[in-house]
Amino acid sequence: MGFKRKHLIGLEDATPEEIETYLNTAESFKSIFDRKIKKVPALRGRTVINLFFENSTRTRTSFELAAKRLSADVINFSVSTSSVSKGETLIDTAKTIEALESDMIVVRHSCSGVPLLLTKTLKSGIVNAGDGMHEHPTQGLLDLFTIREKKKKIKGLKIVMVGDIAHSRVARSNIYGMTKMGADLTLVAPPTLLPKDIENLGVKVDHDLRKAVKGADVVYMLRIQLERQKRNLFPSIREFSTLYGMDEDKLKLANKDAIVMHPGPMNRGVEISSEVADSEQSVICEQVTNGIAVRMAVLYLLAGGETNEIASLSGQGN
Repeated sequence: MGFKRKHLIGLEDATPEEIETYLNTAESFKSIFDRKIKKVPALRGRTVINLFFENSTRTRTSFELAAKRLSADVINFSVSTSSVSKGETLIDTAKTIEALESDMIVVRHSCSGVPLLLTKTLKSGIVNAGDGMHEHPTQGLLDLFTIREKKKKIKGLKIVMVGDIAHSRVARSNIYGMTKMGADLTLVAPPTLLPKDIENLGVKVDHDLRKAVKGADVVYMLRIQLERQKRNLFPSIREFSTLYGMDEDKLKLANKDAIVMHPGPMNRGVEISSEVADSEQSVICEQVTNGIAVRMAVLYLLAGGETNEIASLSGQGN
């Protein structure tokens, strides 16, 4: 049975069943990572275009590698050397790119809503790789995948997310995804870094990290997004780090088998200490690896891939 969606704009409107399908498909694709030849012919003959209007290393490279492992043709579009810098509109640029006979366009933009706008204008499948302060759905999915892989479940886990919630698209996708999958999610931040009425999304809120982290199964640290803040929202970096930075002392309050996550890039010594980032409890590097499998699953499913064909695909290319 084929996947019903053509686009991935966010996890806000995703069902738990759809999220489960993404995760299960990613698990199947990850099984090829240990092979000598890490490619399957699932998207042979298809063209995937990475259209990034914001700088990115992790996400763009991850999508590029995911598409290549599915045997798709990949084009990386550089905005700085394109006609956009000469005044061409977003829509005209997108239409020009689609004229290259793209099947899927992966887009990142500083303005919220751009991926959704492109779904109304283009025929290609659109994947949101991060739009403004809205969502970053594939990051949310890879985080869920990593949690399920490490903890064997998501439902019922106590997850504590710490940091700049208000300006984080990663936080929004994770809030939608984690709550839909049954996690007990607590957000920890100073009041100025929390959206108003965020509790309406089914999460708890706390301003005391030491209190909130007690008994946590997952500790998820977020970067302070100074580039998106219009004014000073806390007294100093030093004070923020003292109260909300994760160090070995605070981590001891969580469960002994708790895992520590971060979407990257990390500000060591600010939201997370090097000792914690490099500890055995850290799964930050594994998140990066899992991102490839998850993005393979997203591209495959949105391109109309059949979930019952993955096993036979994974057997090819040995």
